[in-house]
Amino acid sequence: MKLNMSLAALTLAVVSTFSVASPKLDPSIKHQPKDGVINVYGPGGPDTALRSAANAYSEKTGVPVKVIAGPESKWTRDAQKNADLIFGSSEQSMSAFVETYPFITDMDVKPVYLRRAVIAVPKGNPKNIKGIQDLLDKPSRIVVTEGLGVYNTSGTGVWEDIAGRKGSLADVQNFRSKIIAYAKGSGASFKAFQEQKADAWITWIHWPLNHADKVDYVEIEPERRIYRDLTLAKTRGAEPQTQDFIDFVNSDQGKAFFTREGWTQ
Repeated sequence: MKLNMSLAALTLAVVSTFSVASPKLDPSIKHQPKDGVINVYGPGGPDTALRSAANAYSEKTGVPVKVIAGPESKWTRDAQKNADLIFGSSEQSMSAFVETYPFITDMDVKPVYLRRAVIAVPKGNPKNIKGIQDLLDKPSRIVVTEGLGVYNTSGTGVWEDIAGRKGSLADVQNFRSKIIAYAKGSGASFKAFQEQKADAWITWIHWPLNHADKVDYVEIEPERRIYRDLTLAKTRGAEPQTQDFIDFVNSDQGKAFFTREGWTQ
């Protein structure tokens, strides 16, 4: 009897976790994207370059493009109504969106840019950190970004990929012992990095570039460096100009907005 109750409790916990990680669709909402605006939804981070590209595209064509970004919980209902384009900040992030939203499929997903992980450090780099090896060799206070099983973020698992890149369990154990915060999402990580006066934050290059007044950054050694992509998925029934906007994002003119934030192709 006790065993059955324990299994039931475990099943409930697992179901609860997944219900948080993947928002449930509202069956009363009908996806009707054709409203004269290209509505673009996705996580914070890549949105800054996308907003610049969207503004330039609108000025060029007269077609309004609206980029809505942040935690999925804040935009999921609106996306169910009118999303023309969904963007992901990594493959695992986009795979979760494909699982949730019936108006996009794996075949619709197109990787368009890559960006690298870096080490964000306080202004002036007071600990003189030069790379991951320094974090391993010296006493360090590190912040990492993690989904923790309940949050869709491109940072999930990145610190482990970096620390374990050389196949050393000791490196992973060492690095893990110095993590002072596992924050859900890059915005929360940035806040924890500042409030807890951390020595380092493992993040993506566009964060320190876009907050250069508050942080500096150090490159991760090439043999440990990790990349994740920006993906775009056009929704079923999207505004007819949506593909033209996607083409613009991939054009030389669009590329300039991403290059200045550390994205590459």
